[in-house]
Parts: sequence; structure tokens; C-alpha cells
Amino acid sequence: MVQLLISAAGQAHRASFLDINYTTAYILCIAAFIFALICQVRVKTTFNKYNKVRSLMGITASEAARRILDSNGLYNVQIARISGSLTDNYNPRTNVVSLSESVYDSTSLAAIGVAAHECGHAVQHAKGYVPIKIRSAVFPLAQLGSSVYFIVFILGVIFSFEPLVDVGIILFAFVVVFQLVTLPVEFNASRRAMQSIDNHGILRKEELYGARRTLTAAAMTYVASLTVSFTQLLRLLSYRNRR
Repeated sequence: MVQLLISAAGQAHRASFLDINYTTAYILCIAAFIFALICQVRVKTTFNKYNKVRSLMGITASEAARRILDSNGLYNVQIARISGSLTDNYNPRTNVVSLSESVYDSTSLAAIGVAAHECGHAVQHAKGYVPIKIRSAVFPLAQLGSSVYFIVFILGVIFSFEPLVDVGIILFAFVVVFQLVTLPVEFNASRRAMQSIDNHGILRKEELYGARRTLTAAAMTYVASLTVSFTQLLRLLSYRNRR
């Protein structure tokens, strides 16, 4: 298996579309990092903007979440309050949708959008959404790759052992694959969220834009993360090519 992966890395090394100058790759990394910072700022400013706009229906984010979960038959999924801001998540192992302090009791357009998004993930797991199954399968490899890829890569460079360099690149490639698969998962969860908010009358038609803009800004942070990781992969490959 390792030999196959190393062989694949060798073929990628010879592929013209990855034959990129190291300086160019480094510049792309900087550009991607700036893009990621812009996305992070945008999601916070967008959330803060629409977190000040209260929904006319007066439904809290936790109440909206309960309504969405129950409408999908997910009575066993619990809703919990957690500390922090924008730390909201769904844990499929514990069947808990965790809503941050800035979201849980809020009736804002932004908070309702965030809560509905996390419920979207719960629905994905319940209905066996294929991309989220793929993401779950890739996660252990991505976690391993993010933890040890740099050590393996550097050891390969120090000892001038090219197969070890290739293994380091392959380990990091799993991180990129994980983030790539994450995109359809996140966009689909947002789409489910907006449909649920609309179908269940949680927000009025003229209020949907606030929740949608909040979720769109949040989704762009995943695009930015993928961009940063992909340019980092290009930089690793270009360094290998230069050697």
C-alpha cells in the first residue's frame, strides 16, 4: 500500500500541472493565507451584523433547532449550551447539537441560521448523506496526516531520503482530501438549514436573507481553509521538485 502511494506521489511529481516554481508556490500560500484572514473577518462581521437583527417571530435559536430536529424525527438528538462564540457543532457520537452562548437563547437572524445549520448536519447523518460518510472515513487519515506530515517530511529532507519526503506529502494530501469533501457537506447543511427555516415558518420571507448571508460567509471559511491547504501541498511538491 505504501509503495503504491509513493509511486502515485512520483507520478504527481512528474505531472506538468504540479511542476510549479517554489517561489510561485510560496506566493500562492501567502495569497491564500490573506484570503483566509479576510474570510474569518467577514464571517465575524456578518454574524455580528445579523446577530443584532431580531426575528419577528421571536423564536430562539434553540427552539428553532428543536423544531427542525423534531420535524425530521430526530427526537433523540439533544440540544446543549456550550461556552464560547461561534463554537456551535453537532457531535454524531453523542447525538448532541451544541449551541454557543451567543446563539442558544438569541432570536437573531444569524443565530437561527447557525442553529439550523448544525441541525442540517444531524439530518445528514440520520439520512446517510454520502459525502458526510466519506468525510468520516477520511477523518482518521486526515487527523494523522495533520499531526505527523511535517515531521516525516523534514526527516526525509534531513536524511535526503526521498521516499520519506513522499510519504510526508501523501500524509498531508489526506488533509486536503478531507477539506475538499467537507465543502459539499457544509454547503448541503446550509441548504437544508434554509429550507427548514422557510418550510417551518421560523423566519419570514423577508428575513431569510440575514440567515443566508451568515451561512454563506461561514461556508467561505471552509473554501479558504481548502485553498490554504492546497497551496501548502503545492509548496511541498515544489520543494520536492526543486530537490
